[in-house]
Amino acid sequence: MLISAKGRYALRCMLDISLNGTESNVKLKDIAERQDIPIKYLEQIISSIQKAGFVKSERGPSGGYRLSRPPEEYTVGMIIKLIEGDTVPVSCLTGSNSCERSDQCVSMILWKKLNDAVNSVLDGTTLADMIDWSSKGRLIEIGIPDY
Repeated sequence: MLISAKGRYALRCMLDISLNGTESNVKLKDIAERQDIPIKYLEQIISSIQKAGFVKSERGPSGGYRLSRPPEEYTVGMIIKLIEGDTVPVSCLTGSNSCERSDQCVSMILWKKLNDAVNSVLDGTTLADMIDWSSKGRLIEIGIPDY
């Protein structure tokens, strides 16, 4: 599974709103500048995020976006799956593309384990976890949390 730029940007957008929207609304242009995301692309992403009810918006001089729920209630999996759709590593794991060999295919065990592992990480990590990692500076040179 390769997460697209749109999926990565959606996660960065939600994290930015989580970090900067605790006391006031977050303006899209500010997110775009902080996250180095083209504003037109960010407008498309925020539209999907808003339609899903993940954020609420206000208009006017103090308008912008804020989370609809606390960061603890958003998993990375929710955000990625909203933007990317299915996160399966191979198409034969989807319900719409059943393989006639799946009953005898030993590789299915591997693909299922891989799918379960990926979803365990995505669904087991919240925006609050990422905020915690960020606030503690728990990153090594390549940007991976030091568990």
